Amino acid sequence: MFVQLFQSSPLAAVAIILGFVVGITIHEAAHAYSALKLGDDTAYREGRVTLNPLSHLDLLGSMMLVFAGFGWGRPTPVRLDKLRGGVLGPVAVAFAGPASNILIVAICSVLLAVAAIVPALQSQTYFLFVAAVAYINALLFVFNLIPIPPLDGSKIVFAFLPRSLDPFVNAMNQYGPFILLGLVIVSIWLGLPFLSILLTPVVPILELFGIPPLFGG
Repeated sequence: MFVQLFQSSPLAAVAIILGFVVGITIHEAAHAYSALKLGDDTAYREGRVTLNPLSHLDLLGSMMLVFAGFGWGRPTPVRLDKLRGGVLGPVAVAFAGPASNILIVAICSVLLAVAAIVPALQSQTYFLFVAAVAYINALLFVFNLIPIPPLDGSKIVFAFLPRSLDPFVNAMNQYGPFILLGLVIVSIWLGLPFLSILLTPVVPILELFGIPPLFGG
């Protein structure tokens, strides 16, 4: 996907990839940091409490992003039995990732507001890079809150389901990744609108922060 974008608009491709690198790195670091604060040092001992992208990017996931249009980072290891806070501990760790992405969107909003009063920053390149980072992080925020394993949304929602639904939760944890992969494949490669429907909140989120959608609304 990005191969074609590189050919038509190299600067836009670089801006979008930067958005993914920033978003994935901070997302996974937020998981690791919140887990450490809640008593689980597993990710810390693996060097994941860092903003070094090399600690969080997955080689295959990065290659898939460039060539197939979707990808992933290295999952942050979390020992649920070591977390404090009862059911809210795992929920807090799961939500820390998406929360970091929406924080990046807010920072991008401030950067665009600063550009409005600083003439030196009023360039198309500056707007492109800031808007791209905002767009990708709004996308990561919404996507990761979809309640399908292994996404963070499932960890948040499933934590509050009654025990009577444990068979459903177990089945989703087993088959969720295949369901998610199927949604991505039929949406990106077959053009069916399943994923675009789930990602509908992205544009309203950008509008809420006063950021024009990178690809229109």
